[in-house]
Amino acid sequence: MTSEYPESRRDESVVETLHGREIADPYRWLEDPDSTETKDWVRRQNEATETELSSYPEREWFQQTMTAILARPRAGVPAQESGWFFVGRNDGTQAQDVVFVADSLQGLLDGGRVLIDPNKLSEDGTDSLGSYTVSPDGRYFAYGVNESGSDWITFRLLEVATGAEVDDVVTQAKFCEATWLPDSSAYLYLHYPASGRSEGTETKALGGGQLKLHKVGTPQEDDQLILSFPENDRIFIGPEVSDDDRYLVVTISEGTDPAARLWLYPITDGGLGEPIKVIDEFRDESAFVRMSGDRLVLRTDRDASRGRVVTSDLEGTFTDLIPEGEGALQSVSGTAAGLAVLSLIDAQPVLSLYDLDGGNPRVVPVPGGGVVGLNASPKHNEVFVGLSSTTDPTVSYVVSAASGEFRALPELVTAGAGFTSPEITVTRRVEPGREVPYFLISRADLTFDQPRPTLMWGYGGFRIPVLADYRPGWPAWLAAGGVLVITNLRGGGEYGSSWHDEGRLANKQNVFDDFIAVGEHLQKTKVTTPQQLAIHGRSNGGLLVGAVMTQRPDLFAVALPGVGVMDMLRFHLFTVGAAWASDFGLPDDAAQFEDLVAYSPLHNLHAGTSYPATLAVTGDHDDRVVPLHSHKFMATLQHVQAGDRPVLSRIEVNTGHGFGKPAAMVASEWADLLAFAAHHTGLRPQ
Repeated sequence: MTSEYPESRRDESVVETLHGREIADPYRWLEDPDSTETKDWVRRQNEATETELSSYPEREWFQQTMTAILARPRAGVPAQESGWFFVGRNDGTQAQDVVFVADSLQGLLDGGRVLIDPNKLSEDGTDSLGSYTVSPDGRYFAYGVNESGSDWITFRLLEVATGAEVDDVVTQAKFCEATWLPDSSAYLYLHYPASGRSEGTETKALGGGQLKLHKVGTPQEDDQLILSFPENDRIFIGPEVSDDDRYLVVTISEGTDPAARLWLYPITDGGLGEPIKVIDEFRDESAFVRMSGDRLVLRTDRDASRGRVVTSDLEGTFTDLIPEGEGALQSVSGTAAGLAVLSLIDAQPVLSLYDLDGGNPRVVPVPGGGVVGLNASPKHNEVFVGLSSTTDPTVSYVVSAASGEFRALPELVTAGAGFTSPEITVTRRVEPGREVPYFLISRADLTFDQPRPTLMWGYGGFRIPVLADYRPGWPAWLAAGGVLVITNLRGGGEYGSSWHDEGRLANKQNVFDDFIAVGEHLQKTKVTTPQQLAIHGRSNGGLLVGAVMTQRPDLFAVALPGVGVMDMLRFHLFTVGAAWASDFGLPDDAAQFEDLVAYSPLHNLHAGTSYPATLAVTGDHDDRVVPLHSHKFMATLQHVQAGDRPVLSRIEVNTGHGFGKPAAMVASEWADLLAFAAHHTGLRPQ
C-alpha cells in the first residue's frame, strides 16, 4: 500500500471475561450494520480498495475475461413436474436466469415460452428466484423471491398455463420451498416470526422456524401451525409429500447436524392426522427417498459411514436394500423404474440405477467433475442430470431410468459468442503420510519444469463435498496460466460421515492441518513456492483461510477469505449462527470455548506479524454469515499488519452470502479477486 488504511476507531473499553479469560473486542461497534459510523467505514474501505486495485495492470485483463465468461449463453437442468417441463436459461446478457416452460421435453428443447423473468423483479437485478414448485394438478407455480441476496423468502403464485399472477403472497419464510398437498389446495412452508428480522441488514439471532400450512386464496394470518419447537431455536423442519400421497414426511434436524428425526403425518380428507414418529432421536442421518408399498425407502449412515439404502417399517426397523459400498452416498432419488443413486468415489461422481428391490445395478457413464442437478421422480422414467467441469458450468443429460440410455441436451443452450475455455489437465494427488487428496488442474500446454502461481481452494466442513466442479473464476485463472488446486479436507463429505467427524468440534484443527499439509506438499513437489501460493475459500472456507493465514502466515503469499466466519466467540449470537454448533461447538461451553479461541481468526492476529496480502470479500446484506465477521477481522488485520503487503476489504452493496448475485457483480468480484491474487503471486496473464 502506498497510503495509510482508513481509520478504524478502537474502543479499548470493550473487554469481556469469558471462562476466566479476558477477551478484548475493540471493533464491536462494527457489529451494527445500520449505524452511520459503520456505513462510513464501509464506504472508506471500499474507496481504499478501489484505489489500490485500480493500479493493478492485471485487473483489466481479468475484468474483460470474466465478463466474457459470464456472457456465455447457459442453461440449467430440466425438471419435469405435474405435466410440465421447466428449465432456467440465460442468453449471457441477463443478470438472472429466466425460467422457460413447455408441455413436453421436445417443446422445451425447441424453446418453450418464458414463464417468469426474475430480471424484472428489481431494477438492479439483485432480487432472485430462490426456488419453485408446481401444484400436483399443474395449475400453480409457487416461486420464492430472495431480495438483495438475503435468505428471506417471499412466496408468490403464477398460473402455469397462462403466466397470469395469482393474488396470493406469503412472507417471512426461510430455508424452504412451497410443499404442496396432493389436492393442490394448500402448501407448507417454514415461517419465522417477525422478531427475527430487523430493518436493513439483519443481525439478530434467528428464532425457531414454524411449519405452517397456507391455503391458497386465504390471508397468511389464517395459516395453520403444523409443527414448531419453541423450546429449541436451532431446530430445522423439512417437509415433503410421499410419492403415493399418503403421508406428509417431516425431517427434523438440529442446526446443521445431519442427524435427523423422521415423522409421518397421514394425509386425510380432513387435513393431517397425528404424527407417526418413525425415528424420534438425533442419532443418524436418515433421509426419505420414496415409498415401497407400506415401507419407507431411506438413505442412512446408521452403521455405515459411507451410507446405505434401507427400507423401514413405521416402527423404524431397517432392512438393507443397497448395502454400504465403495462410494460415499450423496443422494438417492425415486424413479418410475426404481432408484437413481449418486455416490462419490474418491471425490468423483458416479450415477447408478437400481430396481426398486435394490437389484440390477448399472452405472450411467455420464462424465463430469461435479453434479449440479439431479431431477427425478417415482412418477417419471426420465432422469435429468447436470454435470459441470472446472471450466464449463453445465452439460445436461436425459437418462432413461428403465434402460439406462442417455443423451446430452445441447439444444437447451442457444448459440452465442463468449469465452472459450482452455484445454486443461486434471490430476489426482495425495499428500503422503496424511492422506489428504487434492485435484491439481492446469492448462494442458503448461509443464511443471518450474514453480507456478497457484490458487488453492478449500472448505472442509458440514459434510459438504468439494469436487472438481465449476466456479466462474476457475477458467479465467487457468486461462491466465495459473495452477488451480482443489483440496478434499476432513470435515467435508467426500468420504462419508467418519471423514466429517474427523474435522469438526474438537477435531476442527485437523481441517486446517490438512490444508497446510497440501500447501507444503505443493512446495515439496515444486508445483509452487510460498511467494506464488494464493488461498481462497468462502463461508466455512473463509474461516479456513482466516485460520491458516494466522497459523502459517509464512506459507502463503495471498489470502482471499470470502464471507468468512471470523469471530468464533460471537458467531452464535447473530442470525442463523447458532445452527453451526454441530461443526463448531458453542463458546458458552468451557471446553468448546478453548477449542474455538485456539483457532478463531479474529483472536489470533498478532501485532508485528507479516501476514499475506489479503483481500476479504463480503456483502452488506449477508444475513447468513453477517458482514461484521469480515469487518472486525479486517479492521484488526489492518491494525497489526507488519510490512507493506496490502490487506483490504471489498464490501458489495445490496448483496448477501452469494446466492442470486447478478452476473455483472459476479464477474466484477471474481475479476478483483483474481487480479489481486495474480498481482501478488507474479502471474502475468498472456
